[in-house]
Amino acid sequence: MASLTRQTSGGVTLLTDESRPGGVTLAFTERTGGVSAAPYASLNLGARCGDEAARVAENRRRALAAVGAEGLLDRLVVPHQVHGDHVVSVRSAEPAALAAARAEAEAGADAVVCTAPGVPVLMCFADCVPVVLVAPGAFAVAHSGWRGTIARIAEKCARALCAEVGCVPSELLAYVGPHVGAADYEVSEELAARFAAEFGPSVVPTPRHLDLTAAVVSALASAGVDEKSVAVCDVSTASATNRFFSYRAESGETGRHGAIALMGAGEATL
Repeated sequence: MASLTRQTSGGVTLLTDESRPGGVTLAFTERTGGVSAAPYASLNLGARCGDEAARVAENRRRALAAVGAEGLLDRLVVPHQVHGDHVVSVRSAEPAALAAARAEAEAGADAVVCTAPGVPVLMCFADCVPVVLVAPGAFAVAHSGWRGTIARIAEKCARALCAEVGCVPSELLAYVGPHVGAADYEVSEELAARFAAEFGPSVVPTPRHLDLTAAVVSALASAGVDEKSVAVCDVSTASATNRFFSYRAESGETGRHGAIALMGAGEATL
């Protein structure tokens, strides 16, 4: 059963599944515990929002240390998120193979499937939906903004993860991290209609307000992931800027919290 609990490690507050399902460590970071100054205060993990590079590097080190992976900073995979549906596969920690996968991710990707132990993956968010999927001995991390959500990147990522490790969707656990909630997410009538046509009317609970949680869970269900196997953080980033960054609530000038996942050495065959 997927579940998320809040804990603090080394001053960094995380939402995590302490059971480490499938040998995978996963966490969604909050915004406190870092070294960045306003408007990026304080644990900004995003390198493309205007913060100082040295501060972002230190924040990433602290985030990895909080999940017991400080020594793996040189292996960290951080895609350039482009609001698409490209999925990168990381199959080896061997330097040449890892360098090739990192280059592909940095060229533009919004999901990473990882079967290699000792390779942490980080994706960054400030209202969009973070999704972590766990299979026995493998994981995937996806960035599902509205474009990725309507392109069903969570479904595509789940199918790619199953294909990579030869498991069935019923074996997957899914974690939907902090993102903007429906009450805070007003969109155009046209976009709301597109989502209702794609996922059903329940994703527009009130006129022009979009429920990205419902859309992502629907996409996962289409891939065969049981809704009972999905854990959701139900705190809206736009209403909790004391805990999370919010592009919408902070007028575009803010940092990025993260979704981090990795497997320890020797756990890829669990």
